[in-house]
Amino acid sequence: MNSHSHNGGLGQLLGSGPGALGRDPTDPEAGRAPQPLHSPGLQVVVAKSEPAQPSPSSPRGQPQDEDKEEDKDEEDEAGRRGRSGKPLNAGHRLGHRRALFEKRKRLSDYALIFGMFGIVVMVTETELSWGVYTKESLYSFALKCLISFSTVILLGLVVLYHAREIQLFMVDNGADDWRIAMTCERVLLISLELVVCAVHPVPGHYRFTWTARLAFTYAPSEAEADVDVLLSIPMFLRLYLLGRVMLLHSKIFTDASSRSIGALNKVTFNTRFVMKTLMTICPGTVLLVFSISSWVVAAWTVRICERYHDKQEVTSNFLGAMWLISITFLSIGYGDMVPHTYCGKGVCLLTGIMGAGCTALVVAVVARKLELTKAEKHVHNFMMDTQLNKRVKNAAANVLRETWLIYKHTRLMKKPDHARVRKHQRKFLQAIHQAQKLRSVKMEQRKLNDQANTLTDLAKTQSVMYDLVAELHAQHEDLETRLAALESRLDALAASLQALPDLVAQAIHPPPPPLPPRPGPGPPAPAAWSPSSWWPPATSSDCG
Repeated sequence: MNSHSHNGGLGQLLGSGPGALGRDPTDPEAGRAPQPLHSPGLQVVVAKSEPAQPSPSSPRGQPQDEDKEEDKDEEDEAGRRGRSGKPLNAGHRLGHRRALFEKRKRLSDYALIFGMFGIVVMVTETELSWGVYTKESLYSFALKCLISFSTVILLGLVVLYHAREIQLFMVDNGADDWRIAMTCERVLLISLELVVCAVHPVPGHYRFTWTARLAFTYAPSEAEADVDVLLSIPMFLRLYLLGRVMLLHSKIFTDASSRSIGALNKVTFNTRFVMKTLMTICPGTVLLVFSISSWVVAAWTVRICERYHDKQEVTSNFLGAMWLISITFLSIGYGDMVPHTYCGKGVCLLTGIMGAGCTALVVAVVARKLELTKAEKHVHNFMMDTQLNKRVKNAAANVLRETWLIYKHTRLMKKPDHARVRKHQRKFLQAIHQAQKLRSVKMEQRKLNDQANTLTDLAKTQSVMYDLVAELHAQHEDLETRLAALESRLDALAASLQALPDLVAQAIHPPPPPLPPRPGPGPPAPAAWSPSSWWPPATSSDCG
């Protein structure tokens, strides 16, 4: 960035008139005429409020101005990055995304801590205010103020968490405006979450008249109950934060390779997927923890709902409430304990529904644990096949033995015993029927083994067939290439064979020599060269 454009921006910020610097240009105390806004001296005075530096023409001032221009370029770049709200390249975007992931995880952890802290303080205040002190005491007011303080912090953490989620959405989708991420569904979920987290017992003592009808006598019952009962029970809805923390701390969610594979297979990594994986890995532990937690929470809730109308302290006792929840959870229902209020009846209804679901899950888990594995199935089938073969062989041997005994007692004995013959005939028929039955059982077992292919076997077979087809296709292409090369060679060989007779004829019958040219009317042709032309002609003196 050059100094002209930069100084022009500063001039617009400070003013473009002659009195932009706060003094009169005709003031004699100035000592010199005012400099234009694009001069380097004014640039230094306006930007850093320092005396004028040497002009760029001097050799000492030029490096300083270059360094200042580089610093200003970096500041402008940082300003553009801050104003745009997104990094300039992929590296900055990935680093920013990783930082947002860590911040979101940390905010979720803090939200769970403060949510559980509020629940623990609420339970403590409710139990102590029933027997140790009253709702009008200062201790109750202090504990409720502590609950309110933790709730305010929790709401702030929830807002910050969703702000980080919106920033992640902007980074992932390259959005510039955060309002793009604020869909109706997201706004509704954020509002619902804030309402759930905001419910808590407020400081003070407020009462209302609670009317109910007793279970066995159906007599109406009225009691002055605290409003804290209606505000304390919904605080257990904050336990949804536990699922969020499990999701963000799961190795499946934090592993980039797992997320890539899930994205390719259109699998969404959410709390439900994490719970499914946990049920697959350790189903017994998950069911045990969920069942015990549900029993404890439901028993305490029933105790709080029934304490104002249970004069005999049957269901308002924690152990009695645990017994009621247990028999309701297991769908036993002895009838010795029943809730009186609609609050307790609603909790028991939800407990029964959860119990039915957990019972079905337990049955499914036990059935899956008792089921033979693939290797065990192969071993079992091999053992059964061996035993059936032995039984078929024994049945065939019995047929042969009874046949021999019948022949022996009818043909070889002088006086045949008809009773013994009939006995061996009956055994002979039984052996034949047993052999036929065993053969049919063996055939049925083979059919069952053929039909007992699991999805893994089918997938493996499909993979093997795909590899085989690919190999055959590659071999077919190689064969076609070789055939094309062979055809080209055959064509060349055929052309050579066609030219062979001409070549043989030329080799056997050479062409005749060319005829001498006929003399024409022109000048005679020069005599051919001979060696005698190099010698001088003979004279008479030489001859004599």
